[in-house]
Amino acid sequence: MDRMAEQNSATHGRLHPAGEPFDRRMLDVGDGHRLYVEQCGNPDGRPVLVLHGGPGGGCSPFMRRFFDPEHYRVVLFDQRGCGRSRPSASVEANTTAHLIADIERIRADLGIAAWLLFGGSWGATLALAYAQAHPGHVTGLVLRGVFLGRQRELDWFYGGGAARFFPDLWAQFQDPIPEAERDDMIGAYRRRLFSDDAGRQGRYALPWLMWENALAGLQSAPSSHAPAEYARAFARLENHYFSHRCFLDEGQLLRDRHRIEHLPAVIVQGRYDMVCPPGSAHELAEGWPRCELRIVPASGHALSEPRISAELLRVMDAIRDTDRQGTGAGA
Repeated sequence: MDRMAEQNSATHGRLHPAGEPFDRRMLDVGDGHRLYVEQCGNPDGRPVLVLHGGPGGGCSPFMRRFFDPEHYRVVLFDQRGCGRSRPSASVEANTTAHLIADIERIRADLGIAAWLLFGGSWGATLALAYAQAHPGHVTGLVLRGVFLGRQRELDWFYGGGAARFFPDLWAQFQDPIPEAERDDMIGAYRRRLFSDDAGRQGRYALPWLMWENALAGLQSAPSSHAPAEYARAFARLENHYFSHRCFLDEGQLLRDRHRIEHLPAVIVQGRYDMVCPPGSAHELAEGWPRCELRIVPASGHALSEPRISAELLRVMDAIRDTDRQGTGAGA
């Protein structure tokens, strides 16, 4: 889950300059997939991996702006099938296990021993899954808008829960689907997004994306338009993952939390997040001694919500300051 970061707010407050990457590369990870990878900031700085949302959202220059470029070595990549990675919109050999393996391949390719994980929404899901698989290669986690990939979370968003707050938008999302199929909106859209007709795929991609996008920003109404290929990749990949329950066992990320409880973590969560409600963030943080949950008032889901952006910036600047003091505390 997560739409284009910049679109949901006109005000980003004081962030660091985006800068230009000092390294860009296309990494062949096998299975016919080539990943776009970039590095920004200080080549000798503290490594941090940015995990974008979706699945299918891709990374953007805005995501670089939460990190002091003098202190952090920031790694961003477009996950399989989206952004500048190729082939676009492909779901072949595209599962959570593949993405975890890709992250390990990137880490080894860049010669990084361990890194801080920064991810929101689906990016938080992937950060948790990777950290639990490879805790020795993680120094901490900074998460936003927690999504744990459980059926109850999918039911909230695609089974009528959020519709109680947005009945007009839910009606627009349901409108392209015959009434007889509306008891399973993920399945109904899947049949259309994966039809053999590319034009038909495109017609159903935009309403899929717009339902999520419309609920992401509390502060402002998002645009009802998106580039056609972006919408197609986003909708197909997200639907693919949600049709398979994110390729996770039910409750897996809570079940296996013990593997990462020694790591520091900060969760930044919008109080009125309608895409990923705060209950999941609270469940994840409860009983994790080194995890700090920060509920942000008057805020929704999007990375670019003003208070969300400001809080994430405070977190990353505080970690920088702790590093400089040499105390070793913090994420």
